Amino acid sequence: MTPGAGTAERSAGARLVLLTLAAGQFLMALDSSVMNVSIAAVAADVGTTVTGIQGAITAYTLVMAMFMIPGSKVGALIGRRRAFMIGCCVYGCGSLTTALAPNLGVLLVGWSLLEGVGAVLILPAVVALVAGNFAAERRAAAYGLVAAAGAAAIALGPLIGGFAATYFSWRWVFAGEVVVVIGILLLARRLTDVPSGERPHVDLVGAALSACGLGVFVYGVLRSAEWGWFRPKPEAPSWLGVSLVLWLMLAGVLLIRLFVEWESHLVARRREPLIDPAFLRNRQLGGGLTMFFFQYLVMMGVFFVVPLYLSVALGLSALATGARLLPLSLTLVAAATVIPRLLPDISPRRVVRLGIVAMFAGAVLLMAALDAGAGAEIVTVPLLFIGAGMGALASQLGSVTVSAVPDEQSAEVGGVQNAVTNLGSSIGTALAGSILLTVLTSSFLTSVAQNPAVPARVKNEAAIELQSGATFLSDAQLESALAEAGTNRKVAQAALEANAEARLDGLRAALALLAFASALALYFTSSLPTAQPRSG
Repeated sequence: MTPGAGTAERSAGARLVLLTLAAGQFLMALDSSVMNVSIAAVAADVGTTVTGIQGAITAYTLVMAMFMIPGSKVGALIGRRRAFMIGCCVYGCGSLTTALAPNLGVLLVGWSLLEGVGAVLILPAVVALVAGNFAAERRAAAYGLVAAAGAAAIALGPLIGGFAATYFSWRWVFAGEVVVVIGILLLARRLTDVPSGERPHVDLVGAALSACGLGVFVYGVLRSAEWGWFRPKPEAPSWLGVSLVLWLMLAGVLLIRLFVEWESHLVARRREPLIDPAFLRNRQLGGGLTMFFFQYLVMMGVFFVVPLYLSVALGLSALATGARLLPLSLTLVAAATVIPRLLPDISPRRVVRLGIVAMFAGAVLLMAALDAGAGAEIVTVPLLFIGAGMGALASQLGSVTVSAVPDEQSAEVGGVQNAVTNLGSSIGTALAGSILLTVLTSSFLTSVAQNPAVPARVKNEAAIELQSGATFLSDAQLESALAEAGTNRKVAQAALEANAEARLDGLRAALALLAFASALALYFTSSLPTAQPRSG
């Protein structure tokens, strides 16, 4: 255990330390989910288009993906607590800039750049500071609460964003973040820093390779919906007849491979690498990171699919949609909190497996419940299962990954861990969206083709129009589009029925993919430990 480890829990300020770190994690996860339900309002307010705001979201994700691993090294240079506090200051400046942004350019600087840079300083430091402030036997509970705070922020984001957009302005969310940052900075004085020993060497080549590799790969994934995974969509960029998405992903993999080779080269020459290549050979760490990847893939897939069903298929407001996601938050926080407290000696492998089974069950239940005429109430029980499963994973994985390496490498683990979760989030959202729209298009065209009420000319026009991809439309949106096109009532009714059925088919397919990902994750749990880490 590092010097000073265990100090926090022996003092009266242990809860404040945990509250500080959990608040930091909550803040980092809040923005994307808030912004996702306020895209139209933000676009109108800053004088841009929905595409412009989606570009800002993409840029925010890319900044975190590119600089998360290099950012983990900053704590070793200046101290973990200092990195955490500087990150909070940068993040707070970004939030204030975003709240006051008059146009898209300022929004990009505040939200995508400054908040992204703040996040890459804060998130790895949080992992290291938990390790430095809590003894090994208490870390599972601490990491569980911190992870639950982040996941709860993703679930509560639509509710907070919907409430602000409905009754005030989206800008108040970012102004509120500034207040939270000030509170975190005041409480951060209680944090015990983690000694970093000798001043480390900064591997600039490794930092560039890791940033470019992860950035290029994630950018390709984020563009998959517009460009196509393999076959390029009309007017989408391509090379040798293949979508640029595949080439970007391959280039990212190649750069990451070069990064690993470069790090091994540095170790062979007894120079300090950005990340020790031995990480990749650590069975326990690899197992924990793999579970993080699947957890965030499924979680972000769920947060993509369920709000679409509630807000588009059922027409619920952003506020009502957020309220319907609350069961997931409640069971997630409960599981992450209660499991380490009531079962401190339980096998991490067993808890993770049970959590994955709960996530699988929730996805299958929701898939089975989706039907014509179904209401918002059908999401409650499945979300309770999914939230409990995510909370079970959150209660164990942070402790599993950090206990796999010496405490002085906890920040590096934090950087890799957050890079992996960012990757899982991007792929989960992209895959869920891709399979949903692909099945929706196929189902819609099949329904229209088999309907004798639709003239052959309309069928051909629909097939040509949908070659570039379908859009997940509500009944009201489709009715408006059909009215503008002057479609007769009989054809319009057929199109509405086909769209309603296609929406459900697409949602079911996306949920089936998430259920499959959950089941697949079970095959990678054997490398997880069967005993809780202990100090000494």
